[in-house]
Amino acid sequence: MRVRRLRKHPAALEISAFLNLIVVLVPFLLSTAVFTRLAVLDMSLPAQSSGAAEQLKVDHLQLEVVIRPEALEVGDRIGGLIQRIPNTDKGLADVAALNTLVQQIKLKFPEQRDASVLAEPDTVYDKLVQVMDAVRGTHVVQGRDIVRTELFPDIAIGDAPVRKQ
Repeated sequence: MRVRRLRKHPAALEISAFLNLIVVLVPFLLSTAVFTRLAVLDMSLPAQSSGAAEQLKVDHLQLEVVIRPEALEVGDRIGGLIQRIPNTDKGLADVAALNTLVQQIKLKFPEQRDASVLAEPDTVYDKLVQVMDAVRGTHVVQGRDIVRTELFPDIAIGDAPVRKQ
């Protein structure tokens, strides 16, 4: 009797469908990666105050904007409160008045680039972003053009100090 043996052929790996997927997926991922960078704001935590060494630099501004439920408090970390901006009649933060005040402060300290925005834990995210935008820059009319100018672009965010009862 004759013995039959199975003929085994080597297996071939079919990767053409995988290559088609990669050809479509890689350009899509690379094109969307560019747009995700536009939505990122670089921020840092506020610097720790070192006490006596900081008080020697009285001409140096350390701008702080504290977001409270009823007002915005603009001040200097060393010098204290500069101005308290109450909310509008509708209960919204008066970011236009904040932007005007920050422009006046920028005229006095043109080389200063950093500011701290301190918010209470229950602050609405939209309010925080509006305050940060008002502190970062403004639109100025130059001739027939509207130009965006930087005020304090390096923003550090943190928790607002607890109020004394």
